[in-house]
Amino acid sequence: MLEALRKIPLFQELTEEQLQYLTQGIQVWLNPGEMLFNQGEPVELFYVVLEGTVRISRKIYNQELFLNTYDTGMFLGEVPLLTGTVHLASGQAVCRSHVYCIKKDDFWQMLVICPSVRKVILGCMARRMQELQVLSQQHEKLISLGTLAAGLAHEINNPASAVHRVAEQLRTPIAILEAFALRPIEQHLTPVQLQCLSKLKRDAIKHFTTPNRLDPLTQIKLEDELANWLEEHDIADGWIFVSTLVAAGINTTELESIRSQVSVNALSDVLNWLEATLSVISLLDVLEQGTTRISELVKAVKAYSYMDQSPLQEVDVHEGLESTLTILSYKLRKKSGIVVTREYDPNLPRISAYGTELNQVWTNLIDNAIDALGESGQIWVRTAREIDYVLVEIADNGPGIPLEIQSRIFEPFFTTKEVGAGTGLGLEIAYRIVVFQHHGDIRLFSEPSNTSFKVRLPINQS
Repeated sequence: MLEALRKIPLFQELTEEQLQYLTQGIQVWLNPGEMLFNQGEPVELFYVVLEGTVRISRKIYNQELFLNTYDTGMFLGEVPLLTGTVHLASGQAVCRSHVYCIKKDDFWQMLVICPSVRKVILGCMARRMQELQVLSQQHEKLISLGTLAAGLAHEINNPASAVHRVAEQLRTPIAILEAFALRPIEQHLTPVQLQCLSKLKRDAIKHFTTPNRLDPLTQIKLEDELANWLEEHDIADGWIFVSTLVAAGINTTELESIRSQVSVNALSDVLNWLEATLSVISLLDVLEQGTTRISELVKAVKAYSYMDQSPLQEVDVHEGLESTLTILSYKLRKKSGIVVTREYDPNLPRISAYGTELNQVWTNLIDNAIDALGESGQIWVRTAREIDYVLVEIADNGPGIPLEIQSRIFEPFFTTKEVGAGTGLGLEIAYRIVVFQHHGDIRLFSEPSNTSFKVRLPINQS
């Protein structure tokens, strides 16, 4: 046992006499999946991993939060011993493991007679307590987000759906009113002219509802041409509805066609009827699109937090990325010069993962890319399969991260942002979720105009 203890970094500065004192502990062999200790149990031992790996997790609101893994040569259990609490988390063997256990009274005596051990343990305790607090708070925030999303889904989606149904139902009475409004004009038109007017209206509606944005200069030019034409033909207040006619794809050629088929007296009434009809249809479309957008946002928040689903589940990575982009769309709209390019592998498999936590990773990485670009630039979101792993890459063409600080980018509380603009925890939390919780890998590659975070996740957690 002395030889085994000498190999442990914690004990390397101890004398033979001090090491001899520590040999009074208990040796435990654990099979994969076997528990070393459970959260809430009284603490009687200090643990040193002689061989293997022990996984530490903590339950918060019936959800298991992965904290860390302790491999050969590492120690654990000092926090509850020093603070006088029960076990704050549970320890479970990941593989066949050999653990050396020092009794509580011997642990306290060890701190008294071994100053080097005391210094290391007290330093680790402070750091681990801080890390535990940060992770617990972050997890509680994610759970709160799920609760908030549930309330939003109920409170917002119901009235939005009601408004959407009303907008759809309005189309029937509006069509009836439109027919009545046309009757005074019909007496001045032949059946052929009515048919041509009906076709013009259908074409205009089709053009109106098809996304076909004009650049500002073209828009102004077409509106000026229509306004001049309407003024030349004595159409009162024609400037009011030129924007509607341009949006419907109607130009001076169509207006000449209408003028040639109707009398001078009927021309003004026909154009006013056509503009009013198109305006109402346009408003209904905007109303329906707005309510649909509200429903999509609520759905995105629900998907983002994976409400009402078990913590570990089969996750569609693309759905998580899209939900995150939807959540961050407000920020992207503020910076209209940023373009997001998706390069998704269409055959990417679903993976066994913690959906809420993964969405937190995507949020931190994409949000950082947006901040790095400023007002303009490009972000690439790529996915691919690499044997038993999926690869997710978030890249941008911003200024890059200086080489001298790249090695610190995943450190807690380290940030390149201005004071008050960042906590320095986003990338550290992303690292923990990917590496510790999902047994994956996250790496940074950065140079000017090319910064890339590559995340690899196992398809099957088992």
